[in-house]
Amino acid sequence: MDEIVDHVTTAYLALVDEALPERIEGLYLVGSVALADFHPDRSDIGFVAVTADRLGDDDLDALEDGHDRLADQVRRPWFSGVYVTWDGLASDPRALDDVPAHHEGRFRRTGGFDANPVQWLTLRTHPMAVRGTDEPEVWTEPDAVRDWTLANLDTYWEPWVARQRKLVRGTMMLSDWAVGWGVLGVPRLHYTLATGKVASKTEAGEYALSTFEDRWAAIVGEALRLRRGEGKQAENYRRRPLVRRREALDFMSHVIAYAKTRFTTV
Repeated sequence: MDEIVDHVTTAYLALVDEALPERIEGLYLVGSVALADFHPDRSDIGFVAVTADRLGDDDLDALEDGHDRLADQVRRPWFSGVYVTWDGLASDPRALDDVPAHHEGRFRRTGGFDANPVQWLTLRTHPMAVRGTDEPEVWTEPDAVRDWTLANLDTYWEPWVARQRKLVRGTMMLSDWAVGWGVLGVPRLHYTLATGKVASKTEAGEYALSTFEDRWAAIVGEALRLRRGEGKQAENYRRRPLVRRREALDFMSHVIAYAKTRFTTV
């Protein structure tokens, strides 16, 4: 386990155990940590915390305070995740109500996005226990993973790409962070649709290089370079940020359109 991940999880458990003794029975790491693709300067620490019973208002107050105190100790990387019961973990997450979550420094009492079929699949296939059984009972269902992934492409990623094509909002795609996040993020979903498995961002980039046409190799290679923190920018993008932005968005649109055509069932 990375040193900063160990430090953050140890500090977190000390704080929540003080505030809510014996309530957090399971703590599992997901995302880049579980998929062996964690980079301290570019990754979040994703978690799923498990309790025996649903948390009440007083419990949530204590958790929110605990996360605030943790942020005072460690500002980055973000410690983001959801709170569910063991029964919730063993059931379809789309049917769960009132899922508390902490996301990028903000505590939310409901609507935890990371309680979803792909996250459950990650936990089922790559369990990384900090506390609790090493093999928790986790619900998975291939059709649910496919349906949720297609919906995510349709309702989140496709509108996101459309917004980035506009002059004002599209300035985000001039940043290294957005190029790496988008160009590797969309192929991750394509990989899940094609294989029924989950991939890290780095694995998704390697998959994209072997799956899509050679014309996309430059922008995928650039995203992988950013992810790995490697070397100098490719000559074709040096001092040409608008070219990089356009190719990133075009690639993402291509992958989304192909996935929706290839994997949508009639």
